Amino acid sequence: MGRLLALDFGKVRTGIAVTDEMQIIASGLTTVETKDLLTFLKDYIAKEKVEKIIVGEPKQMNNTASESEVLIVPFLVKLKTIFPNMPVEREDERFTSKLAFKTMIDSGLNKKQRKNKALVDEISATIILQSYLNRN
Repeated sequence: MGRLLALDFGKVRTGIAVTDEMQIIASGLTTVETKDLLTFLKDYIAKEKVEKIIVGEPKQMNNTASESEVLIVPFLVKLKTIFPNMPVEREDERFTSKLAFKTMIDSGLNKKQRKNKALVDEISATIILQSYLNRN
């Protein structure tokens, strides 16, 4: 078995989470600038066995695509070009940022730490991945 890798794709930053090799536990990995994301993924996948990539799917409350989906689609095309044999699945990411912020509060992080948008993105990716694991 390989790891599952989840992405909370954003215009500026992308949060990344990963499972253990047994695909039991989702953990935050890092946040990278989106412009460097494909380079990061090439390096990571060269070092670690990744079985599948899960990309957050932003949706409106009425289940239609969010406006940020237009940024994700070109990325998905590039991803498939670079990793043609890598399965890519989507996972609904509604409310992940709010859940991430609540998680930070519940974890006792102070106000300054909660303003760390990179940490919010990493936690959001972890929530996306855990949601995917729970659903499957």
